Amino acid sequence: MNEANPAPSRHWKILFAAWLFVSAASLGSLFFSEVMELPPCSLCWVQRVFMFPLAMILLIGLFPFDGSVVKYALPLSLGGLAVAFYHTLLQVGLIPEAAAPCRQGVSCTDAQFELFGFFSIPMLSLIVFSIVSTLLMALKRSSSR
Repeated sequence: MNEANPAPSRHWKILFAAWLFVSAASLGSLFFSEVMELPPCSLCWVQRVFMFPLAMILLIGLFPFDGSVVKYALPLSLGGLAVAFYHTLLQVGLIPEAAAPCRQGVSCTDAQFELFGFFSIPMLSLIVFSIVSTLLMALKRSSSR
């Protein structure tokens, strides 16, 4: 990274922050299912499909830094954001239970775990996808200047 131009260093830090959030969420997801033995519902699996590849894609974009990784990561992050938003609305009751795709196994409307008695797993996923999408959009905007 060139110290004369601080932009690459700042861009790397933004991408690194996004990778940290995605990696923590991926490890947290595995902790919930493998250690705490909470089986994921259908919508949780879909969110994992969006989250897990992001960890690898963002890591690849870090070493060496490649800002063009945003064009691959942002659609995954926005897709995960949409699913997490739908899942959260379903879980809090703003979308009727009849609209839930979960027909067998764990119900998508049940909160198996709540952090601080409020934040369910889909809400945590929504928060991470929101933060990562915002970071990636900021990176895209600042690197296009």
